Amino acid sequence: MTEAQDAEKAAFAAATKGPSDIALADQARLHLPPHEAWIPRGPGARLLRAWGNHPGADLLGLIAGGSGDHDWIATVSYTADGYVKDDDAKDIDAAKLLADMREGADAQNADRQAHGFPAIQIDNWMQRPRYDALRKRLVWALPLRDVGADPAAATINYNTRALGRNGYLSLNLLTDRAHFTADQPQAEALLADMEYLPGKRYQDFNASSDRVAEYGVAALIGAVALKKLGIIALGTAFVLKFAKLGVLAVVGGAAAVRRFLTGRKKNQPNA
Repeated sequence: MTEAQDAEKAAFAAATKGPSDIALADQARLHLPPHEAWIPRGPGARLLRAWGNHPGADLLGLIAGGSGDHDWIATVSYTADGYVKDDDAKDIDAAKLLADMREGADAQNADRQAHGFPAIQIDNWMQRPRYDALRKRLVWALPLRDVGADPAAATINYNTRALGRNGYLSLNLLTDRAHFTADQPQAEALLADMEYLPGKRYQDFNASSDRVAEYGVAALIGAVALKKLGIIALGTAFVLKFAKLGVLAVVGGAAAVRRFLTGRKKNQPNA
């Protein structure tokens, strides 16, 4: 048995099937719906590594879901950088953010190629940044691919952020162009199913005692996305963390997800 097979077995043995309420650190709860499963950090991180990825220190776990013959994996993380002010949300300039990220990608490509990784490029928004000021939720989606590769083969990073009193929750679903339209509502439904605990909500912020993040909402897409969230600054790890996860989790890992969620055996055909 390979490490990937061992990791899949361990991950799904530790998983909780929905419907169930999942604790997200000491900050929030996830109302996990039916036909989806929660994989906690330990076995989830092992599974990502077995699939050739580098899970971050902020990882809380994974959500596995799907329907029919299409399945997906989403990572859930919590970043405790403090209260993120949203005063700049109205000033989000999607065109400038995209240009900045492309410039950052171009600057990293020489180093990437020197380490044996292909140069990457960022295509146009699949989902322009959108901030819900009432619910304190931010979403955006970007396609990423090897330079010169078919745009249809791009990995789509569907990013969601839920702001809280002490930081923010991240839910990142990786998919492809063919399934983006179907997966988009899945990601937004999961975001809606995340609920901060009383005292941890954005409106519970105490200006006299709480730490304030050094950046605002717009930076979650731009500078922080480039530096902290892994879009560019991971350098050679970028291909593994995002592009390869998109290929393996959405395509290669889908069979394992489907077997777990449906109870089918490995040699059983799809219904």
